[in-house]
Amino acid sequence: MNFDFATLKLLKDNHPAWRLLCAEHAPLIASFLYRTFLKSNIRSISEPDLVERLEDELFEIRQALGAKSFPKNARFYLTEWTAADKRWLRKFYKSDSDDAFFDLTPHTEKAISWLQSLQERSFVGTESRLLTVFELLKQISQGSETDPTVRIVELQKRRDQIDTEIEQLKSGIVPLLEDSAVRDRFQQFVGVSRELLTDFREVEQNFRSLDRQTREKIALWDGSKGTLIDEIMGERDSIAGSDQGRSFHAFWDFLMSSSRQEEFAQLLERVLALPAVAQSNPDSRTRRIHHDWLEAGSDTQRTVAQLSSQLRRFLDDMTLLENRRISELLRSIEARAIKFRNNPPKGDIFKVRSDSANIELPMAKLLYKVKVKVKLKSALPKEEIVEVDPSALFSQVVIDKAVLKRNVRMALQERSTIPLSELVQLHPLEKGLAELIAYFQLATDSFKHIVDADCVDITRWCDEYGTEREASYTRIVFVR
Repeated sequence: MNFDFATLKLLKDNHPAWRLLCAEHAPLIASFLYRTFLKSNIRSISEPDLVERLEDELFEIRQALGAKSFPKNARFYLTEWTAADKRWLRKFYKSDSDDAFFDLTPHTEKAISWLQSLQERSFVGTESRLLTVFELLKQISQGSETDPTVRIVELQKRRDQIDTEIEQLKSGIVPLLEDSAVRDRFQQFVGVSRELLTDFREVEQNFRSLDRQTREKIALWDGSKGTLIDEIMGERDSIAGSDQGRSFHAFWDFLMSSSRQEEFAQLLERVLALPAVAQSNPDSRTRRIHHDWLEAGSDTQRTVAQLSSQLRRFLDDMTLLENRRISELLRSIEARAIKFRNNPPKGDIFKVRSDSANIELPMAKLLYKVKVKVKLKSALPKEEIVEVDPSALFSQVVIDKAVLKRNVRMALQERSTIPLSELVQLHPLEKGLAELIAYFQLATDSFKHIVDADCVDITRWCDEYGTEREASYTRIVFVR
């Protein structure tokens, strides 16, 4: 942003945050909205509840400053704060309620955060922020390094540091943070946590603006459905693919991990129990800050879901209108056909221009063409052709796996386990090695089994020529 006079003058006249700071009732607006929305992290509140709270606030102020300090009622002030030229509050309606709801806008939250920064702090920590800046620079530098050798050197340095810390702990040296260092880091944690909630509201506002633009396009659209969907999804993808969108989705995926949530909750409880942190009287909302993140993120996700719902409703409405138009055309054709049934019009009823229709006659299509058979000629001379007995092709060994499965099931009915070596003794091999390998395949595909690598079984059988064969294999046990 150009920080010149013209730009700042334009911001002063139009930006809601600056206009709030210059408003006549700025102390009332900022204090009331801070206690109502930010201090308790309420994302939205119904109009009757907000009117009641503001009436109580105005009553206390009138008791202290007089009845003429704020002569209007609460509903008037809320209407003024939600006006188009103010935009300090957002008024909307939920689908499951008839009451109006109010929510804080990101501009108002920025103005209130700036007012909070004006307060003098008894403790201003700088060490933790310096360490954070240094750590961020290291992450950027190491994460963008393309030379593996440099990255290996950095990892070895970190490993040496970890080894040194482990040796110190083993020798009884336990370094601890001082109380000032603990308070410094905890103060930064609280500040970053609150800033995350502010960022959630701003991301939600961006998606809400996209949803509003979508509704406006749908209301004024007169083109095809596909073109509209391409434009809308293109804008949504541009937001989701932006740096802000990618960062939000990465943060949301990290936050939705159950293991990360448990780890964060345990760390937070341990830190809040430290004496240095407890003495600083942290805000009670800090203990459940991760739940506030989840609630704020869920509101953002619901805003995205509203965009999908709006697209679905548009497609349904367009389909309904198209079907209705088709039905009207059909009824019109039927009515005209009945009208001219007994008194057909004279002359040409229907004309087709020669250049507007591509007519294909059935007989214009090509008839079926018989494929030419390729004749193969052997290159061998006739005297070298040897007669081969083809009976060998029909004497292949076929294993009936259904019979083998039945053998295994019958054996497991009487006992819970049976080794393969005992099974082939009960049912001797008839097809030799091929049948034994089929048992191996059944153990893998069809039955539970145990492989005992310490034992070796031997199975013997006679082949079709009477020769004794033998196979040794690791023990396989079928299990019921």
